[in-house]
Amino acid sequence: MSVENLGAVAAGALPRLEPLRYARTDTLEIAYFEAGPADGEVVLLLHGFPYDIHSYVDVIPRLVQAGHRVIVPYLRGHGPTRFLDRAASRSGQQAAIGVDVIALLDALAIPRAIFAGYDWGGRAACVAAALWPERCAGLVSVNGYLIQDIGAAMTPIRPDLEAGLWYFYYFLTERGRAGLTANRREIARVIWVQNSPNWRFDEATLERAAHAFDNPDYVDVVLHSYRHRLGFAPSSPPYDEIEKELAAQPAIPVPAVTLDGLADGNFPATDGSPSAHHFTGPRAHHQVPNAGHNLPQEAPGAFADAILELATLQAQARRM
Repeated sequence: MSVENLGAVAAGALPRLEPLRYARTDTLEIAYFEAGPADGEVVLLLHGFPYDIHSYVDVIPRLVQAGHRVIVPYLRGHGPTRFLDRAASRSGQQAAIGVDVIALLDALAIPRAIFAGYDWGGRAACVAAALWPERCAGLVSVNGYLIQDIGAAMTPIRPDLEAGLWYFYYFLTERGRAGLTANRREIARVIWVQNSPNWRFDEATLERAAHAFDNPDYVDVVLHSYRHRLGFAPSSPPYDEIEKELAAQPAIPVPAVTLDGLADGNFPATDGSPSAHHFTGPRAHHQVPNAGHNLPQEAPGAFADAILELATLQAQARRM
């Protein structure tokens, strides 16, 4: 199956993941793309910030060819995904996006799925895998264990790495709110270049993703995410108890493959050992040459291979 089969493509245009479907949870109407056989093992692909579901446009055909049912949702605050209640808190905290993973499975009557993601999506996958392991058949996470230790948020890191996280601090300010509101695409461009210095994306690729940033809740969700993780915004009450569980840095017991891009501009690649104690099930770790932070789009073969590798780790887990 080719990418062109997954969505309508005009001559000379980039492929788009269309048509979209919609699922209603207690909080959201989630827009998602689906491909593959209805009876295939489900893989949930979760995108990051500031990106969208098209990070997976070249991953999906590989998984469908292998027999998987693939579901790719727009995260809260992105694309056509919408809050049901105008008064609901536009939380972007880790507990919220982790809960959304399980709520989507419930809405689609899916008992278990593979969770795979990077950046925000990787964090949502790690949260859901740690707290609801019975719903997770396996995990693929770029940059390893991504559950935030908010209690240690004020511990500084290397200055060169701090510089790369400039937007964390920008978004703490009302100037940052105004800037993100006015310059969604240009802020994304700067972050893309910084996160993935070897990725030669073109304007059409950025524009395709940038439509997801026009969501009316985008700014509020993004700002709350960064303000909460640095301790400058409170948890939204519906997620308080889950945040308490995450503060304990819970282990991930499911089979897992973790990936580091060797050309990630913000997150230096490791051999996987710094986060090894967080994974108590079978785990493999790989470094991906020439790939940056948006690893599924930059190295789709490596990302798809990691998902397919889970079958071996699942078998190992059954023998344990």
